Amino acid sequence: MDLVALVDFVTVARHGGFGRASRASGRPKATLSRRVAELEASLGLRLFERGARILKLTEEGRALHERAGVLLTELDETVAAITSGGDKPRGRLRISAPLLFSQTAMGKLAAGFALKYPDVRLEVTTEDRPVDMVEEGYDLVIRVNPDPDESLVGRVFLRDKLVVVAAPDLVYASGGVVPVIIRGAPGQSRSWTITTPTGGTSLQIDPVLSLSSITMVRDAVRIGVGAARLPLSLVSHDLAAGKLVMWGDVEGPETVLWALYPSRRLLSARVSAFLDYLKQAFPLGTADELAAYVEE
Repeated sequence: MDLVALVDFVTVARHGGFGRASRASGRPKATLSRRVAELEASLGLRLFERGARILKLTEEGRALHERAGVLLTELDETVAAITSGGDKPRGRLRISAPLLFSQTAMGKLAAGFALKYPDVRLEVTTEDRPVDMVEEGYDLVIRVNPDPDESLVGRVFLRDKLVVVAAPDLVYASGGVVPVIIRGAPGQSRSWTITTPTGGTSLQIDPVLSLSSITMVRDAVRIGVGAARLPLSLVSHDLAAGKLVMWGDVEGPETVLWALYPSRRLLSARVSAFLDYLKQAFPLGTADELAAYVEE
């Protein structure tokens, strides 16, 4: 197989078109088109569906892009490590992280990592949606309770849990309806199940306020508008200071934060360094540890 043609194919697939790939790589558009056509002929496969205004990977093309992109990245990084005389982290590191973790901890993490590894150019994008790491060019993603994905591997670095909290003067009477603040649009449920030291109980709720972010919900709870389900790490200091009281744990699975990356035999020095940095920042991986880190 022609390695240059394979590189050109990955470049075109990554940028989504011959024109954009040409501008990004500095290689003539006609050359890229010819190389990809030669690769398709040698494989006996169509790698792209070509339209008048669109270029789309076929199923075979997508499979080749996912595998070849990883292998070529490993090759580039191996050569760079050898020629630089070691495996010192360097180059661009693109990370996608969820909104709440970004708002509370990612700025501090990114700044500390940048000071420790000045040769790495860290780029962090904040979004809660699932991203395609290969298609969108991410080296690592941080996700909360991600769905299984056989194309990714990773490790848990933090565990949290949801608790129901309220201002001290908001009293819950057994059998009454509780005013609550929720994130997002109100659902069909009109009750919350919580676990207390004395057992489980069900709260009848009245969603009096709907907000789009967890931090907005936390701020509204502090003022006393209603109770809310919030991560323990976000309210632990308010609980310790007596600004909020906890009514119980939310029934359900714990909140788990994962650091995920494409499955590969050779993990880049940049990703390895960031994973180690996460471990150093959260050695126990608990909610209290995250709260302490944010408040330092």
